[in-house]
Amino acid sequence: MTNNFAELALKPELVNNLDSLGFTQMTEIQSQSLPKILQGKDVVAKAKTGSGKTVAFALGLLNRLDVGRFRIQALVMCPTRELAEQVADEIRRVGRMIDNMKVLTLCGGSPMGPQIGSLSHGAHIIVGTPGRIMDHLFKRRLNLKEVSTLVLDEADRMLDMGFEDEMEAVIKNLPTNRQTLLFSATYPDQIKQVSLKVQKNPIEISVESTHDTSKIKQLFFEVDDAQRTNATAALLTEYQPDSAIVFCNTKIACQSLLTELKDLGFSVDALHGDLEQRERNQVMVRFANKSLAVLIATDVASRGLDVKGVGAVINYNITPDPEVHIHRIGRTGRADADGLAFTLCAPNEVHRANAVEDYQNAKIVWKAIQAVRFHSNRIKEPEFVTLCIDGGKKAKLRPGDILGALTKDAEVPGEDVGKIKITATHSYVAVKTRSVKRSLKQFNEGNMKGRKFRARKLN
Repeated sequence: MTNNFAELALKPELVNNLDSLGFTQMTEIQSQSLPKILQGKDVVAKAKTGSGKTVAFALGLLNRLDVGRFRIQALVMCPTRELAEQVADEIRRVGRMIDNMKVLTLCGGSPMGPQIGSLSHGAHIIVGTPGRIMDHLFKRRLNLKEVSTLVLDEADRMLDMGFEDEMEAVIKNLPTNRQTLLFSATYPDQIKQVSLKVQKNPIEISVESTHDTSKIKQLFFEVDDAQRTNATAALLTEYQPDSAIVFCNTKIACQSLLTELKDLGFSVDALHGDLEQRERNQVMVRFANKSLAVLIATDVASRGLDVKGVGAVINYNITPDPEVHIHRIGRTGRADADGLAFTLCAPNEVHRANAVEDYQNAKIVWKAIQAVRFHSNRIKEPEFVTLCIDGGKKAKLRPGDILGALTKDAEVPGEDVGKIKITATHSYVAVKTRSVKRSLKQFNEGNMKGRKFRARKLN
């Protein structure tokens, strides 16, 4: 089995681009799946977020793409808008040396008008959520008769979120003579049934672990339900991670914990299914920009959230699925960093802790929560503030324009400027607190691209 991209039967422009991106050695999921994908085989793969699966299927569909034929040739369905946008961006990045390639995202929570306009101009690759793809399909705005590659990404979560009927409705409108790639973090019976319905003699691939949990210090705390919030606050101030994700099993628990931690003075926000898309986007940008210290999330809402440098994960509720537990704690301790993972477990939930112990084949460490104290004077404040600029890709703004406006025009020190993210209509930049006033003044009173743009702080 080869481990080098250059040894695969890939188009030269794809190989050259991978080389320019510094991609030479394949991850385990790539080395196992890509040769089969390039042979045109159907593949069902169990692989978690961060395994490199997106690059695997992106290379597969791009290698088959004929840009001279301006028809939709590949369809990727994802459970959430956030994941769909990440996948579309990765496909564009992997295929950036392919001239005139067009990737279009179709997701719920976004206005229909711009999507209808984009569809009228055509595309080669569609990435989106099942419900919105079905809406466009049934209103005859979308022609999928020439799709040669279908990808179901994080299929388990699409089923968890109730998208099975929409997925089936879309797939019925695809050619039967196609390649179907199914990627899932877990492999329950439901996924097996989906595979039987939509794939032909699929190659089964499983990558059990894509994250080295040996770098994660795991501690379990036995608590009563009434102690959970106080225990969470105590852990955050005792260990003082720069950033933390707190996982709850329900939206109600998310909202309740959010209110209580805010009252205690934490920089905190929540990510759950009741948020409008604009609110979800802004919460995720702030957390990725290090201008939000604590993110509370449900498992479904956090899908597609890929943030580097998360200092700690706290399981406010222990999940009944040990595989999901490993997926949760894998958000910390990435790359060469050490991570912290704390799990709160009620006496009647100890069997869930035992299931985690069996699944990871390693003893879990219990610690008394009474030994961890809440320190109100040690609440971690974020280093950055996120500024939102009312202009994005459609206004031809680029990261260099924003960086130049800050460092050259406003003379903001380079180290005070953090991540810059540009969407179709808005741009976001992280700025250290000491430079916020100067930055806002520059954006609101100065020019970029010969135009004025309004800017504001995201709270």
